[in-house]
Amino acid sequence: MFDLSFPVVPGYSRIEDEGQSRLNLAVGMASSSFKLEHELEKRIAEAASIRAKYPGKIPIIVEKAERSDLPSVDRKQYLTSGDLSVGQLVYLLRKQIRLTAEKAMFVFVDNILPPTGASMAALYDEKKDEDGFLYVTYSGENAFGDLISIQ
Repeated sequence: MFDLSFPVVPGYSRIEDEGQSRLNLAVGMASSSFKLEHELEKRIAEAASIRAKYPGKIPIIVEKAERSDLPSVDRKQYLTSGDLSVGQLVYLLRKQIRLTAEKAMFVFVDNILPPTGASMAALYDEKKDEDGFLYVTYSGENAFGDLISIQ
């Protein structure tokens, strides 16, 4: 089993500030637009229906951080296998948005950077929302510099 005492992103503290962490403000994560667009009761019913129909699958909502310069994913709702790792999820998301190798991507769950080896099932058990979905936010930065600025 993986240790799910998630580390806080280096350089940021996990101090709560009026219901929203400073990390949340630093990387531009806002409250979920999926939550704003869908009532709690409908989200609960949908997640329960998905879990009943696909017991080994994890219903996740993937959203781009508000101030991220990365492209948006085509859709927000995903159904993953429980044994998929966070690292594999990042790989699949990078592939979907056609992210170049010089761009970094970070995924956050509950404003925490989860271990890349953690399974989605373990992450879901630890961090699922009250509605039954696991909310994943992604963000990125140019980690290796721009080729144009080097020349």
